[in-house]
Amino acid sequence: MSELYTLLGDEAAALGAIHAGLSAAYGYPGTPSTEIMEFLQIKAEENNSFTAKWCTNEKTALEAAMGTSFAGKRALVTMKHVGLNVASDPFVNSALLGIKGGLVIAVADDPGMHSSQGEQDSRFYAFFALVPCLEPRSQQEAYDLCREAFDLSEQFHLPVMLRLVTRLSHARSAVCTKPKREQNPCSKAEDKTQWMLLPAYARKNYISLINKYDELKHWSVNHPLNKLEIEDRDNTFTVITSGMGGNYYEENLTDIIAKHGKALSRLHIAAYPLPEDSIQKLCEKANEVLVIEEGQPLIEEKLRGVLPKSIKIRGRLGGSKEPCLPRTGELDPDNVRFALGLNPRSSVLDILPAGNIAVQFAEGKVGRPPQLCQGCPHADSYETLNKVVSQLDNSPGHPKISITSDIGCYSLGAGPPYSAIESIVCMGASVGMARGAADAGIPYAFAVIGDSTFIHSGITALIDAVEANTPMTLIILDNSTVAMTGCQITAFPSAKLKNLILGTGLDPAHYLELEAKKQLVEENAVKLQKEAEYSGLSVVVFKRECLEVARKRRKPEIQH
Repeated sequence: MSELYTLLGDEAAALGAIHAGLSAAYGYPGTPSTEIMEFLQIKAEENNSFTAKWCTNEKTALEAAMGTSFAGKRALVTMKHVGLNVASDPFVNSALLGIKGGLVIAVADDPGMHSSQGEQDSRFYAFFALVPCLEPRSQQEAYDLCREAFDLSEQFHLPVMLRLVTRLSHARSAVCTKPKREQNPCSKAEDKTQWMLLPAYARKNYISLINKYDELKHWSVNHPLNKLEIEDRDNTFTVITSGMGGNYYEENLTDIIAKHGKALSRLHIAAYPLPEDSIQKLCEKANEVLVIEEGQPLIEEKLRGVLPKSIKIRGRLGGSKEPCLPRTGELDPDNVRFALGLNPRSSVLDILPAGNIAVQFAEGKVGRPPQLCQGCPHADSYETLNKVVSQLDNSPGHPKISITSDIGCYSLGAGPPYSAIESIVCMGASVGMARGAADAGIPYAFAVIGDSTFIHSGITALIDAVEANTPMTLIILDNSTVAMTGCQITAFPSAKLKNLILGTGLDPAHYLELEAKKQLVEENAVKLQKEAEYSGLSVVVFKRECLEVARKRRKPEIQH
């Protein structure tokens, strides 16, 4: 029986997985993917019919899901685009396995870098691993394609990527559901060689993967959402759209028809690998093709190996001499309109009076950078660190000091009023970078990392530093939550952090816990400076619960 819901794109994908007979879901929080797992956890608590768990990182999440698939059941993995870098080892290798239970990797990309350090396009990973990729353009398609992805995975015995983007993940729309499918029974694969990537078996499996890819191309050409529109249309100027690009193109369709006298021939792509036969058919009479794709120019670059050189290809690589799409950032109806050669639409800014606050924000005249919450424990930790730095080296730029940091809400310590950190690269990098800086001769090397990020990917770098007794100071900001993505529970409780760190072999005399409080800043600075001056490895943990977590915990009591 069908039902109608109003859902975020993330929630629609999650519900599609549940209705596909999901047995287990694993992931690591990361905007814009976080709401997938949060929705799954709510539903799992309601009926206890499937597992939905946060993991220490994306790699362990995917490996857990592979185990579920090995047992014949359907599994979903959730992460953001840069999280796929962490999971890339099992992801690429999983394509060589004989996937039994459907295995779907839901990856949410972030064009425009709303909350990310890069714009990387996850479709490249799907092409690299030679696995199918489904790209919805609406909340309904997010639901439908996530359901389909499990069937597709079991049909071809391959993992399947579901690629979402921020605008889809975080927007709501009506979704019509389909009857729920039962879960798979537990049953392992009969041929164990399909799950053992010893060279002799891997070579055989790789040949099988190459053969499957030819089948996938045929499947892609016939997929109903890879829609080819060429009848009674302008066949000389053609358009290829994908994902959200299809929506932005259609928002301009009335003006396109008015300009050309008819609609343009067009291919929309929602299922990969590229439907090359459809592309050839679309461009048989074309002089020019415009590619409108959200993210990086994957399709545009691939076309240069598919189409004759006589056909002009435009898109994000079009150059500045002609109307083209921006090389970076998100697409929208207006920059798509520009690439189509249409006149600009009237803007709301044209009718607002000068000095209007909306105009100021739009023109970049007013802006408020993100800041730590009032009363955040990280603020007291950074004040402590800055006091120590001023005592160790008062010279401009601190040539004797390096302060590497990481991804998390504590990265806001890079800006005023703290300006306390000097690098933000990727999850866990702060620890390894501090070790390298110390080895390069910097006498005071600090690494600043959050408790969740430390569990995610800081532990291994700490083991390296312990083994070398690197003269550096690791500062762990323990607020007992994954704060930046919405205060999810950390996969490893703070109460066990000390035993974990000392278990790496760290000298217990140089493990220090400090309470991050305003009234303790002076006292904590003395203790931190003592560890910084030690000619070996120190770990200092600043502990205080995130205020948002405390508020959420008290909220039910207040309501009651």
